Amino acid sequence: MKRIIYTTMCLATMVFSACTNLLEVGPRGTLDENQVSNPEQAEGFVIAAYSQLGNDEINRAFSMWQYGNVRSDDAYKGGGGINDGDVFHFMETFVPSRPDQWNYDGIWFHIYIGIRRANEGLRILEQFTEEEYPLVNRRRGELRFLRGYWYLMVENLFKNIPYIDETVPAEEYKFMVNNELSRDEILDRIAADFEFAAEVLPETQPEIGRANKYAAYAFLAKTRLFQAYEQDQQHAVTRINSQRLEQVIQAADQVIASHYQLQPDFANNFLPGPYENGVEAIMSVQFSTDDGVGRGRVNHGDMLTVPQGIGCCDFQKPSQTLVNAFRTNEAGVPLLDTYNTENVDFGQHSVDPRLDHTVSRPGVPWKYEPDIIVNAGWARNITLYGTYNSMKENVSPDCECFINIAPFFGTTKNRILIRYAEVLLFKAEALIELGRQDEALPLINALRARAANSTALLILPDGTPSADYNVGLYAPGDNITWDQETARKAVRFERRLELALEGGRFFDLVRWGVAQEALNAFFAAERPSRNIYQGANFTSGRDEYLPVPQNQIFWSENRYVQNPGY
Repeated sequence: MKRIIYTTMCLATMVFSACTNLLEVGPRGTLDENQVSNPEQAEGFVIAAYSQLGNDEINRAFSMWQYGNVRSDDAYKGGGGINDGDVFHFMETFVPSRPDQWNYDGIWFHIYIGIRRANEGLRILEQFTEEEYPLVNRRRGELRFLRGYWYLMVENLFKNIPYIDETVPAEEYKFMVNNELSRDEILDRIAADFEFAAEVLPETQPEIGRANKYAAYAFLAKTRLFQAYEQDQQHAVTRINSQRLEQVIQAADQVIASHYQLQPDFANNFLPGPYENGVEAIMSVQFSTDDGVGRGRVNHGDMLTVPQGIGCCDFQKPSQTLVNAFRTNEAGVPLLDTYNTENVDFGQHSVDPRLDHTVSRPGVPWKYEPDIIVNAGWARNITLYGTYNSMKENVSPDCECFINIAPFFGTTKNRILIRYAEVLLFKAEALIELGRQDEALPLINALRARAANSTALLILPDGTPSADYNVGLYAPGDNITWDQETARKAVRFERRLELALEGGRFFDLVRWGVAQEALNAFFAAERPSRNIYQGANFTSGRDEYLPVPQNQIFWSENRYVQNPGY
């Protein structure tokens, strides 16, 4: 059971893993930033900034399952029906989607809490010299990393946002505007935060949970990749900037040359206990229990995705289209163009084993527990959402990390913010867009080789495999023609298989400029068996981004400009 030493400062707590060294700080009272007079108090503000990473809840999950998975072709909203969390049904169908929806305001507000905390901490650190506070530059790097993380999230959600740094006092926030900087200019400032962090942070941190140099480089690569796909005012991709792609490769190479690597088994990334903070997890949110704070620092954001068969409330239901994507041909490679022409038949078709690490299905053990077999009764509404369940963020009900917070169930398993596999895909994508697809091939094949070796836990109670698993490497001239167009399809498909239900699919579709094409094709394919999509339609030039929340426009006294189409 994780037990975490914590501190309270600025109405927040920060958690660190109990597996190694802990941040040993006792409870403190709430301080205003103007009252800080010593490095110990300043440390508390840094901790408070970190704490916001885990301060989400069921209706505003920082894992982005509602915003990045349900809005994509990877997942249905789930739950009891359309009216159960109806605002997220509006999001998954894009009809209607109104600026006054409370969930938009909630996610915006709580992201900006994270930004404000980072800014407060940076202002405080300006009071100290290195002689007074030897760790002051490292802490600056951590705070700028956190600020960059939050800004990348809110920019991907809303695009036209106010950019506020530590030079702006909190009482002046409402006087800022959201149309002063372009998307490219905002991404440049985000990149600058990660570049600063990469320069001053160490390769490893003594306390797990703090950002290090390679976390900064990983997010720098991600930022530059989004920046490479330039957009016009209607969100259409107008060109792919080759200079930015080179910057992606440079940042990714720093991570690839580090101590991080792929886990030998894909499953290890999504298991609790000794598997957490492993060799692939570059940056993770640490959760805990039995730490003196109520029921503990439990992951509230993903609570709704627990299947009804072991808890509540069966949200984030993997789509049939996603399941079909894992089907492979005789050579073990994906059906890039025809994967969705028929539904996968587990009695006849071979599949990539990452399917059964990502999606649970009736008749197969839940989370590698041979005595816990999933059945159709685990689903709340089979007619609307089917019988598949989301697995990566969830745990076995036998785990001491599974916490009953009636009527919900939470977990103290870490949430990985970015992992080594994704950095490999950043570099592969950049190489392909530069026409260097031959250099990308071994990066993609490294993930496929790992997938092929990730079947040991995927067995039925009698010891036989849960499915016919068949994963092959791409072999140009043998099982695939490896030109730029095909390589582009392959890397995008690999992102889907490797990172499914990790919160990024919708943002990938927008970055590539294919959201309208992909999502309207998805609605057409699913509509005959899914009544939830009868009126669904993605409108290009509007639905790539959420509307600026109406409450925020009111709060700014109409200084904020609404996004196009709303």
